[in-house]
Amino acid sequence: MTASSSPFGALQGLRLLEMGQLLAGPFCGQLMADHGCEVIKIEQPGTGDPMRQWGRADKLWWPVVARNKKSVTLNLREAQGQALVKEMVAQADFVLENFRPGTMEKWGLDYATLKAINPRLIMIRVSGFGQTGPYATQAGYGSIGEAMGGMRNLAGDPSTPPSRIGLSIGDSLAATYATLGALMALHHRERTGEGQMVDSAIYEAVLAMMESTVPEFTQAGFVRERTGSVLPNVAPSNAYPTRDGDVLIGANQDTVFRRFAAAMGRPELADDPRYASHDARGARQAELDALIADWTRTFAAQDLLDLMAEHGVPAGKIFKAPDMVDDPHYQAREALVKVDHPRFDKLWMQNVFPKLSATPGQVNWAGPELGQHNDEVYGGLLGKSAQDLAALKSAGIV
Repeated sequence: MTASSSPFGALQGLRLLEMGQLLAGPFCGQLMADHGCEVIKIEQPGTGDPMRQWGRADKLWWPVVARNKKSVTLNLREAQGQALVKEMVAQADFVLENFRPGTMEKWGLDYATLKAINPRLIMIRVSGFGQTGPYATQAGYGSIGEAMGGMRNLAGDPSTPPSRIGLSIGDSLAATYATLGALMALHHRERTGEGQMVDSAIYEAVLAMMESTVPEFTQAGFVRERTGSVLPNVAPSNAYPTRDGDVLIGANQDTVFRRFAAAMGRPELADDPRYASHDARGARQAELDALIADWTRTFAAQDLLDLMAEHGVPAGKIFKAPDMVDDPHYQAREALVKVDHPRFDKLWMQNVFPKLSATPGQVNWAGPELGQHNDEVYGGLLGKSAQDLAALKSAGIV
């Protein structure tokens, strides 16, 4: 794909000013930009977003999280920088920030001030603990929100301390809820003409995913704990060994288990009182898993998957990046795309989701260079002259 400025996506015609850094806010900006919103990312002159330096190999996180965005440099700590933000706010639909609560107020960029400039403005605020409450001003990274929201306690094996799941899921969930809130606020604005503030807290985004853990405690006194690879009392549903790697099989529904038993060459298991019902299988979960594992380890993984597909039993291998690149379903749905990049020959990354039939999103360019769009935004959008920009740069403002 080559870079394009042509309008695309369901959010074309909207403009978002992205302030903040790392992931909790910027992933919201990525989601909006993926679907056509013009996202102007404001970065500190000289250093930019620390995400530019993140990633296990060649700093490859930035090209994804900053894709489709325009980068401008601006010192928000200086009065001149704050004044330029206010000029941009007058022509924006959204302001997105994920600083510690109170920072925007300290800079005179609080919502009341910005709304006075633009009553239709929607301000999206992402933080560890939200904008109110006794913890609001505490530093709160994604890991802390995951712990407070209850997810960390459930991640991993019961024999080990709580685990990180391998992704910054708390940050990404908060950003996803921030996006959802922004679009709700946009719909409200279309009906009323009024903007509003969206307050997305990491711990609350995690809490929203916690299923019935709270009523299980308040009503029944049950506290859910780590269970490793199994869903307690739901069987068979686990990762099972083969000659060349584990395969996930989910055959816990009665009708599916009957098909699974037939695939095993053991149709009598579906009528055996020990395994014939959901409750019976759940009560003998470990016993049933051991029986199945003895059978699955005689197969190569792909042969087992083919057999499961033949009998209509949900199953799948545990994908890593090489599997994703080679998989025919990924390829048929264009789940991965190759994007032009100045340093890499066609940079692979995940595509835009969800897929919209009439107004699909797209990846037009990877994360930009620091300040790459200064002239376009300050000169074009705000009408600053070359002399104005030179003076701002000399003063360390841009």
